[in-house]
Amino acid sequence: MAAGRTLKELADYLGGTVAGDEGKTVIGVASLDDATVDQVTFLANPKYASKVATTGAGAVVLPPGADRHGRNAIVVANPYLAFAKMLTLFHVAPRPSRGIMEGARIGDGVTVGADATIYPGATIGAGVTLGDRVTIHPGAVVYEEVSVGDDVTIHANVVVYQGCRIGNRVTIHAGTVIGSDGFGYAPDGEGYYKIPQLGIVSIEDDVEIGANTTIDRAALTATVIGRGTKIDNLVQIAHNCVIGQNCTIVSQVGISGSTRLGNRVTLAGQVGVAGHLSIGDNVMVGAKSGIPGNIPSGSLVSGIPAFSHREWLRSMAVVPKLPDLKKTVAALEKKVAELEARLASE
Repeated sequence: MAAGRTLKELADYLGGTVAGDEGKTVIGVASLDDATVDQVTFLANPKYASKVATTGAGAVVLPPGADRHGRNAIVVANPYLAFAKMLTLFHVAPRPSRGIMEGARIGDGVTVGADATIYPGATIGAGVTLGDRVTIHPGAVVYEEVSVGDDVTIHANVVVYQGCRIGNRVTIHAGTVIGSDGFGYAPDGEGYYKIPQLGIVSIEDDVEIGANTTIDRAALTATVIGRGTKIDNLVQIAHNCVIGQNCTIVSQVGISGSTRLGNRVTLAGQVGVAGHLSIGDNVMVGAKSGIPGNIPSGSLVSGIPAFSHREWLRSMAVVPKLPDLKKTVAALEKKVAELEARLASE
């Protein structure tokens, strides 16, 4: 069972203030619907504000100005961030180091930092450097000369190809492939000649990469994933791409080769990006959009091909009316033809 915390302790931890009983103790976090009197819940979406009155929680984390309905509350600027921090505090226990376990395969010249865990079935190639508190799960394969920083977790069946670099506090989820060859071929008559892919993938600090994602190595230099970027499951990032800092790339996005994303770019699910493009800082791209050209910083776009999100919304409002509009235009065309025929006969 998690250790109890008073609301005052939680408020100090979250950078908030208490409204109600500061000495009230809670031992965990739950949703507005499911929380009990010894748990704390949160309100991040105003859509659910009415549930604050009926929740069984012992306390609610609220934004400033929200109605607490007489309940104990912790008031913070960002309740959703507070929720994440409380989950970490109450429910995420640190895993003890287990060292290099029997059944792990370690190549020649491997350097392993302090408090690492390498599970049975993991394979570490020659010349690999692993930092402190690295965890490598069963079935993961780290090719030769890879560099891995501190506090990195590599989950089951991840493959990291030769020479790639992984920074500190990186998490790579199961089945992901880092550093496979980029899709590069030169036409050779009726066939194709493979262009050797001699570069690497460089993943900077505080990146998280979802399951079954693929990031291709560069032809000559590096495919780069910038600090703090979060990548969902089932994403493809092609060779020579440079992804900026603190980007969010959602499931089933595909980014073609040599494209550059600025900082804090958001690509929603199933966005497709053509190659050799530049997308500026703070760009947001709506789901299922197609990006055929450069996008300036600060843009909000949607559609295939993508254009202003506001104009796309207006366009989509017209689409359900197109069958009726077609009938109207056909009727008008018929009337015009009748008028023209009448005028011609006079």
